[in-house]
Amino acid sequence: MVQLRLLGPVEIEVNNGRLLSLGTGRLRTVAAILISEVNHVITVGRMIDLAWDADPPARARGVVHNHVHRLRRLLVGQAEIATRGQGYVLIADPCAVDVNRFRYLVSGAHEAEPRTAVAKLRQALGLWRGEALADVPGERVRRTLGVGLTQARVAAFQELGAKLLLLGRYGELITELTAWLAEYPLHEELTVLLMRALQASGRQAEALDHYHRTRRHLKDQLGIDPGPALSETYLAVLGGKPAGAPPFAGRTAAGPGPGSGPRPGSGPRLRSGPGHDQGTSYGPAAPYGSGHPSAPPPTVAQLPPRIADFCGRVRETVALDQQLDRLPRPDCVVLAGAGGTGKTTLAVHWAHSHKDEFPDGQLFVDLRGFERPPMRPATVLAMFLRALGVPEARIPEPLAERSALYRSLLAGRRMLVVLDNAGTAEQVRPLLPATPGCLAVVTSRRRLSGLVVRDGAALLTVGPFTAEDALELLGNALGRFRVEADRDAARALVERCDRLPLALRIAAARLMAHPDWSLGHWTAKLADERRRLQELSAHDADLAVESSLFLSYRALSSGAARLFRLLGLHPGPDVDAPTAAALAGRDPERTYRHLAELGDAHLVEEQAQGSYLRSDLVRIYAEQLVAVEETPTERDLARQRLRDHLAWYGPGRC
Repeated sequence: MVQLRLLGPVEIEVNNGRLLSLGTGRLRTVAAILISEVNHVITVGRMIDLAWDADPPARARGVVHNHVHRLRRLLVGQAEIATRGQGYVLIADPCAVDVNRFRYLVSGAHEAEPRTAVAKLRQALGLWRGEALADVPGERVRRTLGVGLTQARVAAFQELGAKLLLLGRYGELITELTAWLAEYPLHEELTVLLMRALQASGRQAEALDHYHRTRRHLKDQLGIDPGPALSETYLAVLGGKPAGAPPFAGRTAAGPGPGSGPRPGSGPRLRSGPGHDQGTSYGPAAPYGSGHPSAPPPTVAQLPPRIADFCGRVRETVALDQQLDRLPRPDCVVLAGAGGTGKTTLAVHWAHSHKDEFPDGQLFVDLRGFERPPMRPATVLAMFLRALGVPEARIPEPLAERSALYRSLLAGRRMLVVLDNAGTAEQVRPLLPATPGCLAVVTSRRRLSGLVVRDGAALLTVGPFTAEDALELLGNALGRFRVEADRDAARALVERCDRLPLALRIAAARLMAHPDWSLGHWTAKLADERRRLQELSAHDADLAVESSLFLSYRALSSGAARLFRLLGLHPGPDVDAPTAAALAGRDPERTYRHLAELGDAHLVEEQAQGSYLRSDLVRIYAEQLVAVEETPTERDLARQRLRDHLAWYGPGRC
């Protein structure tokens, strides 16, 4: 897989380990710009603005085009640079970019126990090969693309130091801090960590010596005195008292991706509006406010609890982090996937991990988009307005007025809005913030293409787990010893659950309820396809894979639902459109539309070669439906049409 690196000199490494020659400084600059916004369109105008510090030459547009053409040739077979409107987009795996991997590892370290956190932070810091974008010429492009990265690197080391201090690994910490302070001699927080480590090692005199050395540096170079944390640590060490809590508190910002401003706490992006630094309130103005006109709305924290054993979803988490990097402009991301893939779990986990980025609050609602009846936008807006401090009597009746008031209250604030289980774009659109600094995360069984096309939402597909992530989830639930004792059965089990998080959790719950069952016994029970869906049901919790599939099936149009049922007569996991048309006895054009609807509902997955793939659980559900909802005559006619088609064209041909 291609590797794209910005944490040091700009590098592109291809599959055979060979580094591509990026030649001139301008070519490296264009490469860095595209990598920094991987999978996002960069206009030629913005590339020109970044690539030239001063006024660009008249031929700048042609120079950019030529360099993009050269990069395309270098990347052939590795990654794609596509033309989109007035710009270009580098299409690649987000995890191929070292900045994204760094941020993900640091974020994961915050959630991990100390020893695991140390390992993750060391891995993250090991991605650095020097100053970010070290060989990119031009101060402007380095400043724009690399803003916040150095702060993020130092913050990650601060957290590493705090964890090492907590674990009592003082010698290790002292060695590394000494090297870091040689590079950042004015960094007070690192000095505090070093002083605490030296004090804990019984080296009080050295700790005091480091304080005086840092104080002189601050006075000579900046003309300032040490800050409160360093001063308090000095007095504590001087008096032989414990130096208190580590200077690092809370989550380390993993740093923004290139091309975006600093995270909250590291620069201007913290500010919610033009008056925020002066303590200006962005509360609702009279007559909507509850109390004094200048009183801010109450801070809301509506996120449901997150699960303790969250695992996997590296690619999706990185993609969500990229959306956060696009702030402070208003933004929306849709997490789309089949029922049971863990979209809500991912959204809630990510939201908790980043709630400090939204200090003005987090709103959450289950829109029940596939239940009857679904939540109406007007009802949701009334709930949100009450949470934001608007008295019931002041909530307007018309939907448009409620939406306008809601967006006015969010103006100048940084809020996260999680809209779970959406059914349609129309259900979501009135609930979207319109203010810079807010982010809406929408989950749905559909792709909600209307939000993508009309509202500029980003679309992220959430599919089944990888095999290794599925095994990790099973191990978290059952205990790793039980999984490792029969790993072959565990691998067969996750495949019979289609690596679907809901199915895996139900299977794990059944096994926990029967500790005497072996994994092999339970896997054998799931081998019977006639009973598999029945077995994957948590009876006492009203959770079942079959119920989840039913909600998606019920939302289909009558034509798409009929095609889905009849596909239950097809023997294989994949089918092409002409074969599906023959099976349904419908014209190809209508069948294509119905297959597209099934794809939108994630009941089939369109493959590159023009076939449509079904998972085993979806196939089994379709087989059960066609046996119940189609008459014997209809089933016989459909089978005959299928036989005639295959006899004439052959399987997989049109």
